[in-house]
Amino acid sequence: MPLHIRGSRPARRSLAVAAAAALLSVVPAPAASATHGAPPRESAPVHSYDNAIRESVWVDTGLDGDRDGRTDRVAADIIRPREADRRGRKVPVIMDASPYYACCGRGNESQRKTYDAQGDPVQFPLFYDNYFVPRGYAFVAVDLAGTNRSDGCDDVGGRSDIQSAKAVVDWLNGRGRAYTTRTGSERARATGWSTGDTGMIGKSWDGTIANGVAATGVEGLKTIVPIGAISSWYDYYFAQGAPLYDSGPEWLSHYVNSPDARARCGHVQRQLVDGAPRTGDWTPLWSERDHVPDARKVKASVFVVHGQQDLNVRAKHFGQWWDALAEQGVERKIWLSGTGHVDPFDFRRAEWVRTLHRWFDHYLLGYDNGIDREPMADVERAPDQWTTDRVWPPRATTATTLRPGTGTAPGVGTLGLAPARPGTTETFTDDPGLGELDWAAHIDASTPSKAGFLSRPLARDLRLSGSSTVTVTATPDTTSAHLSAVLVDIGPDTIRDYTARGEGITTLAERTCWGASTTGDSACFKETRAKTADVGFTVFSRGWADLGTWADEKKGRPLTPGKAHTITLDLAAADHVVPAGHRLALIIGGTDAGLIDPPAAPAAPTLTLDLTRTKAKLPVVGGPWAYLRATSGALHPTPDRAPRTAPLDGVAEPPATTRVPGPGGGGTR
Repeated sequence: MPLHIRGSRPARRSLAVAAAAALLSVVPAPAASATHGAPPRESAPVHSYDNAIRESVWVDTGLDGDRDGRTDRVAADIIRPREADRRGRKVPVIMDASPYYACCGRGNESQRKTYDAQGDPVQFPLFYDNYFVPRGYAFVAVDLAGTNRSDGCDDVGGRSDIQSAKAVVDWLNGRGRAYTTRTGSERARATGWSTGDTGMIGKSWDGTIANGVAATGVEGLKTIVPIGAISSWYDYYFAQGAPLYDSGPEWLSHYVNSPDARARCGHVQRQLVDGAPRTGDWTPLWSERDHVPDARKVKASVFVVHGQQDLNVRAKHFGQWWDALAEQGVERKIWLSGTGHVDPFDFRRAEWVRTLHRWFDHYLLGYDNGIDREPMADVERAPDQWTTDRVWPPRATTATTLRPGTGTAPGVGTLGLAPARPGTTETFTDDPGLGELDWAAHIDASTPSKAGFLSRPLARDLRLSGSSTVTVTATPDTTSAHLSAVLVDIGPDTIRDYTARGEGITTLAERTCWGASTTGDSACFKETRAKTADVGFTVFSRGWADLGTWADEKKGRPLTPGKAHTITLDLAAADHVVPAGHRLALIIGGTDAGLIDPPAAPAAPTLTLDLTRTKAKLPVVGGPWAYLRATSGALHPTPDRAPRTAPLDGVAEPPATTRVPGPGGGGTR
């Protein structure tokens, strides 16, 4: 389910509660591929799921978040193979730490944990337990502090959230304490059955916890699989000072806390309100919840999955996290879909289960199955059509500066390598009722709410891969103003309909089964198919900012009407091919309706752009020469043979140091 309960925008949708999964027969799992006497390359379903050990423990976090005078204990529900336990064989752990197990449910069918009359776990949401326990793994589902059966208070990505899961990893490795009951003194120990090797997985908030725990550098965490996950909570609520939602983290805390926690955690609510002012200023609260600087501590491998059209946990999150991991040389893999906030189990199910199986086998069981030597990236180019890259972004990706210029009508300009003439301007007036889809639909028309800049029709495909920035010099006529910059592929296409319910998928009635089932926990889940839309344009990257942060991105200030201000907007990471015959567009506007809130101005701001001091730095595969070839329609020398005396935009062939962050951790900004 989406992390922000009110849904990803443009439309704010109410929480939908799906029906429980029907009990159907189990599809047999594939047998192990290892030959007799050879080292295993794939774990096989040799353990009984029905007879597995199901138990709960309460792990001491060492914190007293609810101020009741005793340290908080978080509930960890465990399922593990009984046969391994009888033989004294230890098993690795797959863990999903979540605030959602009671309040909202997990997955496309909103599954919740269930328990028998004695309080022992019966249903573990999602397929991880059904599929992996028979293959020799334990699965641990952790309730974050303040949620479901745990003590404490949920603090939305803060110390309590991260410690809720880190304490369990420590306990699995013999460094922490756990108990057989929530309040009792009988100790529970994991070292008799757990190898300590742990892999964390989860979508949305769950994946965010995985990022945060990995950023502590905790020993024993071998891999994480964050799906549609946050890398910095500030960037979930704000974009360079511009608010993305009309509430702060206190709303989410209240929503996921158990009824008991709500009654005892008012002080945490107040801390969240006070620490996250709606001004958008950066505070210590956000520093505590920013995992990107701590990528240097990550010891685990990382398998990132993200929807490029995720308007809930926006694509900037995976981009800045990926770049930071790359700079540290962290082992990593990435899948980028064309969906919104959707789990890969619901857009590429069979391949996802196969790949995840091999990933965990390699990093948790130590099998040499080759997955670490395979292409780093899978990118969805069209619905259900995928390509791969050995490294991501591709090594030929180079930061390329494109410049806006005036065209034949106001607000309908050009986009190219040459800078505009001095004194060239464009003007628009913020209309909070319009957004990126409205702007792009009228890209060829002179409309007052945006300034659009287009390339020539492309003579060949042009690929952008990575994170972009747009630097804008704007003169406002008000003391506050918001800015939006979007990149658009102008031309017909069939895409996943990410703005519709399902965010690019349609859920079907038919079910397929992935693992073993019991009466209380089915391995059979509703199938899905791609929900598509025929479009005349595709917005593929976005960025927003409060112009008041022009001097300090962490603190806004009133603007001086009539004075020029220069600001650089960070756009979401993307991997998109603009096909031959299409045009690439950069649109600059004010409020992107439904995605950022309007500025606190008494009147709609009018902004005048100085085009000479406005530019976009885009990650073009092949660099400026690829853009020139695509937009000129003629073949030109390759960069390594280009004459050094023939500069593009005042710069000859770009040096290697302009390559965007990415493969091998060798990129520079």
